[in-house]
Amino acid sequence: MSDEKKPQQPPAQTADQAADRLPAHKAADRREQPIARTGMFGAGTTGDTSGYGGLVIRQSPKVSSPRPFGGYFDEVSDHLERQFPEFADAIERIVVDRGEMTLYVSRRHLLEVARTLRDSPELRFELCTGVSGVHYPKDTGAELHAVYHLLSMTHNRRIRLEVTCPDEDPHIPSVVSVYPTNDWHERETYDFFGIVFDGHPALTRIEMPDDWVGHPQRKDYPLGGIPVEYRGAEIPPPDERRSYV
Repeated sequence: MSDEKKPQQPPAQTADQAADRLPAHKAADRREQPIARTGMFGAGTTGDTSGYGGLVIRQSPKVSSPRPFGGYFDEVSDHLERQFPEFADAIERIVVDRGEMTLYVSRRHLLEVARTLRDSPELRFELCTGVSGVHYPKDTGAELHAVYHLLSMTHNRRIRLEVTCPDEDPHIPSVVSVYPTNDWHERETYDFFGIVFDGHPALTRIEMPDDWVGHPQRKDYPLGGIPVEYRGAEIPPPDERRSYV
């Protein structure tokens, strides 16, 4: 049995196990990080039946990855810095983690950065495969995030752009003029998260009814439901069907 070859693991599983073996932060570093929340799902009592009632989640500090990044990431960063004169002001930080590169871009420079990434022959990120919204209520001043996934078909490369805005001013420039395929993606992100994409040709709801109140994928949105109507019958919303108290 010892001479038999062990079955090879899928690459994704191997990568996940390698990530789990990364050295942990020092205890002193962990103590310095601010606590984001305690208890699974925000539970503050022993009513949390998931078994994670004592969980303490510490918010990681916002830092950039050190050079060299590895792979083609250094080349992408160097080309963008040469092609874009305001690189230092536009790129707030660069994070490379688990084989993926994220450029955190100031929202006022988003269009220029996207256009440079698309048009520069050394970069040629011709396609934006969509924009996703994220809501971090504890990230003061940057509660709303928009994440853009870029693909270079010329060089077979992928990177991400991430832009933030506060709840009090949920505005980010629309990139439809640079990447027309983002038309419907920006409408969906507006619908679910409330991010207003300035300059969008027709920013309206795309999933929820036009008169819907609120944005249902924000983390501060109520978890209750709406009644489901059938012919001659009605089922109450999920939060009214059973009481756990």
